[in-house]
Amino acid sequence: MPARSCWVEAAAMSSSDRFDDAGFRHWLPPDMDVPVESPDEAPEPMPQLPTAEEIEAIRKQAWDEGHAEGQQAGFEYASNEAREQARRALRERTQRLDALLGALAEPFAALDDEVEQELLALVVATVRQLLRREVRTDPGQIIGVLREALGILPVSARDIRVALHPEDAELVRDAYALGDAEVNWAIVEDPVIARGGCKVFTETSQVDASLESRLANVIAPLLAGMRHDDEEADPPASDVESTDDA
Repeated sequence: MPARSCWVEAAAMSSSDRFDDAGFRHWLPPDMDVPVESPDEAPEPMPQLPTAEEIEAIRKQAWDEGHAEGQQAGFEYASNEAREQARRALRERTQRLDALLGALAEPFAALDDEVEQELLALVVATVRQLLRREVRTDPGQIIGVLREALGILPVSARDIRVALHPEDAELVRDAYALGDAEVNWAIVEDPVIARGGCKVFTETSQVDASLESRLANVIAPLLAGMRHDDEEADPPASDVESTDDA
């Protein structure tokens, strides 16, 4: 209720109680002691705005907190990425190691064949060099090779021709010219035939005592897989190849 209304009401009540005998009412001043009701609540004070220094401090604090959070997030991301890369690298190396171990456990068939061929080629080259060196050192060995080739022919062989390298042919002519043995064969010079070897031809057969043929006969046991002790146990075969024509 407004304060003015309360005051008027109180004044009316105080004046109505006082009448004189003639019926006139005397006016009395209102009672000023009537309490006036205060408002229910006092108005709230206006909030105080932050100063520029406070705003700058708040901004700096927010930036510092964001920077720290960003650093932490970046560090965690980098750590996780580094761990993942390390795991991938370890996994790849493990796979390569497993593949290598698996390959070592399997038989090297292709590699064995390649090594065998290389070893065989080395042996062939070594034997060929030894034979050629022996021929150069002792050219007279052609006489023994020729006699062995002629000895393979049958007794009834006719029209015998001996093909020799020109230099070996000269050595053979000189050797048989000094001897007393009867020669029933003719010499045919063939520069294609390597020194130290010869080929003997008849009407029905052929004896290949060339250097290449003798080398092949030496290598043949290696190709057949014969062992060294088997070669020593069995008598050596002749290194002169004979072929009879049909």
